[in-house]
Amino acid sequence: MEALITNIQGYSIHDGPGIRTVVFLKGCPLKCEWCANPENIPFDRQTGFIENLCIGCGKCAAVCPNGAINTQASIPNGSAGEPLHRVDYSRCTGCGICSDNCAYGALVSYGKLMSAREVFELVRRDKMFFEDGGGVTLSGGEPMAQAGFAAELFTLCKNDGISTCLETSGFVDPAKFEMVIPLTDYILFDIKLINSEKHRHYTGRDNTQILSNARMAAQSGADILFRVPLIPTVNDGDETIRDIADFVKSIASSPCVQLMPYHRMGDSKYNALNIPNTMRGLEAVLMQQTEDVMRKYISFGVECSISR
Repeated sequence: MEALITNIQGYSIHDGPGIRTVVFLKGCPLKCEWCANPENIPFDRQTGFIENLCIGCGKCAAVCPNGAINTQASIPNGSAGEPLHRVDYSRCTGCGICSDNCAYGALVSYGKLMSAREVFELVRRDKMFFEDGGGVTLSGGEPMAQAGFAAELFTLCKNDGISTCLETSGFVDPAKFEMVIPLTDYILFDIKLINSEKHRHYTGRDNTQILSNARMAAQSGADILFRVPLIPTVNDGDETIRDIADFVKSIASSPCVQLMPYHRMGDSKYNALNIPNTMRGLEAVLMQQTEDVMRKYISFGVECSISR
């Protein structure tokens, strides 16, 4: 079983208990407007261009088999006053040849096809760091969009005594969810909104299946933490906070949520891929704002923490 992997990040302390190695899978059926990893939304390989690292040597254009490199990218676009983007995505296939030949890291390949066994061998190298409750976390994108790969990787890890954690939006066929849950020790389950129409507006999908799968996950026996991406003007109002709190209380024996304050660390990726960022003007959430929301969740009868 193979999947497109964008990154394998070791020594993470924010993606499940203990020290973890996080595997980021490419592809997600949701298109959340605040997504910090836009390179993980499409299900195919992509090439990103980091303009300030480019010296204009032209080696990328010389090796590109599809003529997808714009060698005039450093020339300002007169009327707009902005540089042209180097990658012509109407021609680019994401093959990665240009990035392999870029000595300065200005061209980045998002997505490497890897087998579950190959990923497992890389994860196992970090096993010495997992002794205090750590392990592997599958993230994305949406890992359950490639449930067969997730099941195979988690089986390999469980057989080797490595704890497994799944980070999911919950937007997945229940049958696929049921296949992976028994192999999962810990679930990080995102709850963005309860109102279905608002959920569709901001993510492109309604949340009927998500809420149903949240109930299934809560009843599965796996340790589960519901996480809420805290987005100003989207889900920081009292009514939304109460709705999420009431839902979590209705399905969890020990209701608890973790807030993930909106940040702007993904802005550079939108620039690299030359795609619109609808949240570009939104400022990062301050700690005082996050703590105010945390106190509201607690007042509504839900334990609440903040992802640091």
